[in-house]
Amino acid sequence: MRKNIVAGNWKMNKTLQEGLALATELNEVLAGASLKCDVVIGTPFIHLASVTAAVDTKVVGVAAQNCAAKESGAYTGEVSAAMVKSTGAEYVILGHSERREYYGETSTILNDKVALALANGLTPIYCCGEALEVRNANEQNAFVKTQLDETVFNLSAEDFAKIVIAYEPIWAIGTGVTASTEQAQDMLAYIRGLIVDKFGKEMAENTSILYGGSCNAKNAPELFSQPDIDGGLIGGASLKVADFKAIIDAF
Repeated sequence: MRKNIVAGNWKMNKTLQEGLALATELNEVLAGASLKCDVVIGTPFIHLASVTAAVDTKVVGVAAQNCAAKESGAYTGEVSAAMVKSTGAEYVILGHSERREYYGETSTILNDKVALALANGLTPIYCCGEALEVRNANEQNAFVKTQLDETVFNLSAEDFAKIVIAYEPIWAIGTGVTASTEQAQDMLAYIRGLIVDKFGKEMAENTSILYGGSCNAKNAPELFSQPDIDGGLIGGASLKVADFKAIIDAF
């Protein structure tokens, strides 16, 4: 049975000291709580080792926000999947729209990143989603299908079973605009249907698919009540414990 997951993406926010304080506070708030979902925080690279040491990773899972497409070598400034794993982190966010848009990440690059993440025992949280012009042209389904066909749908069934999918409507990230519950559910149901076609019904029923577009404490209960929405990839609302906890409690 697939897991419900609420994953926070801190993006490029919080100094090491601030991040450690945030993670510690979240760990304290969640300790002993009766949770109906797994909780993950995606921190900047410099936080990973400190945060994993400071939290109970059975309560708060830790993710990197990226990893390199190379195993090791002369790649100044890059952080390998093996390095991420060595910090105690268990997850890595890959294919985020900001990485695709700002840093030119292609399907070829992402295939290498996913392969290295899996080889090092990390769980990829793999992002897909369309921009406003694609949505306005009513081409969102074909666009997302291509993103998946070119990347994670190339995996073996054994490896695909190890990943989490996150749908992020780019037009609803940081804009204050949220996809309607119907739009979110329709897309996640469509993605699950694609998984059925590619890997079978059992795989689809066991794959966690998250919604990642301006999810907050107000809309989370309605979003999470939908049959194909297994949680959220949360941006700004993950930077304050009270806000993040309210989303976690929406299950």
